[in-house]
Amino acid sequence: MNKIHKIVHETTNLLKQKAPIRSNAKAEWEKKILNSSDPIFRSYGLRVPQLDTIARYITNHYEISYEEALEIFKILINTHIHDERMVAISFISRFKKAFDEGLIDAYYYALKNHCDTWAFCDSSMIKILGPYLAKKGNSALAKKIIKAWASSDYLWIRRASLVIFLKKAMVYKNFNETSLFELVEDMIDDPEEYIQKAIGWMLKTCSKYKPDIVYEYLMENREHFPRSTLRTASEKFPVEMKNKILKL
Repeated sequence: MNKIHKIVHETTNLLKQKAPIRSNAKAEWEKKILNSSDPIFRSYGLRVPQLDTIARYITNHYEISYEEALEIFKILINTHIHDERMVAISFISRFKKAFDEGLIDAYYYALKNHCDTWAFCDSSMIKILGPYLAKKGNSALAKKIIKAWASSDYLWIRRASLVIFLKKAMVYKNFNETSLFELVEDMIDDPEEYIQKAIGWMLKTCSKYKPDIVYEYLMENREHFPRSTLRTASEKFPVEMKNKILKL
């Protein structure tokens, strides 16, 4: 067993050892919330702090290069077990100082081939890829990735483009409104519920930083949005403004 596979083996064993005792009802509730597209989905029910602890233990006990970390990440996500995919996020986050464009390729592959839940997609973009693309000097790269991914044939890659945009807005507490509205208009007719939910989430996030601009846009275009998207997008507005958007 080589070093990389030894690390993967120890990581997956630790996940099993730390798995909490759950009732069938609790396990089924978690499965319903995650709504996995994987027909043989499994979950141990570990929480993020537990995953972070395991990732920290592994990186403290092994000398691991960034290149090795990417290989370990790719192996961990190739699974039917939710916790193994999620610990891969905690693990790769330990190497953020070394992040480069190889990370983008790794995540494109992950989202295309191994993502089965909103949790993996969103956590990855909020914790890993979004902050990397929000770094100074990565603006042009971020714009390129968001545009390319928004037109992908793959659901989770499209959703990731929206989450990257909203994470950048969170980092800077600002955003380019032209880019925002172009992104929304490119995706507003997408039939996938997870895209419509992400559009609402993105607009809600952006409304915290430029409320008047987002409000005006929603008022002018409300007939084009599903009601659920409008409801999410308007959550941060005062009740009176929210009711106008929803025409209550």
